Amino acid sequence: MAKGRRGVAMTLAALVGVAAVAFVVHRVLAPAEVETPARAAYPATATPAIGVVGRLPAAPLIVDGRLRVYAATRQVYADQPADSRNRVSPYWSYRRWPAEVSGVVADATTVVSRWSDGKLVALDARTGRVAWQSDGPEPAAGWTARRTGAGTVWAPPGLFLARAADGRPVLVVAGPQRVAGFALADGRRLWSADVDGGCRDDVATTSAGRLVTVDRCATPVAVEFRDVATGTPTTRLTPAGATADLTVTPVGCVSIRSRCRGLHAEGFADGAGRGWLVGAADPVAAPALDQAGSELDGDRVVGTAGGVVTARSARTGEELWRRADLGPARILAVQPGRVHLLTETRDLVTLDPRTGAQRSRFRLEVGRDGIGWAAGLAYAGGGYVAVERLREPVAPDADDQRYFLMSEPVLLAAT
Repeated sequence: MAKGRRGVAMTLAALVGVAAVAFVVHRVLAPAEVETPARAAYPATATPAIGVVGRLPAAPLIVDGRLRVYAATRQVYADQPADSRNRVSPYWSYRRWPAEVSGVVADATTVVSRWSDGKLVALDARTGRVAWQSDGPEPAAGWTARRTGAGTVWAPPGLFLARAADGRPVLVVAGPQRVAGFALADGRRLWSADVDGGCRDDVATTSAGRLVTVDRCATPVAVEFRDVATGTPTTRLTPAGATADLTVTPVGCVSIRSRCRGLHAEGFADGAGRGWLVGAADPVAAPALDQAGSELDGDRVVGTAGGVVTARSARTGEELWRRADLGPARILAVQPGRVHLLTETRDLVTLDPRTGAQRSRFRLEVGRDGIGWAAGLAYAGGGYVAVERLREPVAPDADDQRYFLMSEPVLLAAT
């Protein structure tokens, strides 16, 4: 009998142990989300002095001129103020498990994150609380960015902001099998369409409320325009001489690949580029945009060649102004009303695209970091410019420790 009682006790102990392990595994591995809202008051708009603000380990999105929003593999978070010299403790944070962050965009005080399971989560930037959630097309992959997260917040794959014809803000989400539009105000799905992502590249949205897609599924290759509010295809442009390698780059955008006024294309039989202005009507050829690396502000195309910066009329090609006093430079980033150029000596020069007047010029350098670096991904928004600094020579296939200049490779500057 004693042996029997010991056996029962051992069995019960084993069952309790198994149950405890199962409970712990469930708590650790079960799907979960953690919302950590802001506990401090919403900060005032920052008014930074012109120059280098500081250096950061992660790539920021400037939101409402008050916050910096970042992304990590399973987290979206913000710090403040926007002009803080270093990254500080999160103002708010949102985590999910086991899904990964695929992309993040922001419009006014709404921050939308897309996750590897297709979930769309909108956060109120003022509080960090969830404003709405919706199920969208699943992305091709989850977290694909390097350590800074720049590829997720500065070039979010398949995630675009737009304005419908009536002015309503719209979020367009594209995946390998499906593309859909959502009302940014409440996450309501407006439309959905099945697509073949193997032969289609979603490029950008236009200022007139169209989604631009390169369609290689049919012959000849075409550039398709789709209404962001209804999903209805509106126009198909079939550029003469386009090959299966056709690539299209948006220019003149209000924000990242969103609400753009022009397109530049490469991949033609003659080796030349092509440019168009895009609006409510059919695309209009813009020869001034044929040159790769040019940018668009309004109807002015700004480009660099041979150490000279020029602005030309997008429609006629007429030269409007030129600057030959900056030395060799390239366009690093643009935002409405500002063109940011990086010189060989790592000066950041900001010009007014309307007149060519210099708004600011300063060395992109902080502390004793020096200027011996190459520019990686860059971003401009809210009067700020941020850029990744890479070790020279650049080794794209190297690990992050070799690829980036240091542990805080992102410079943030105010222009």
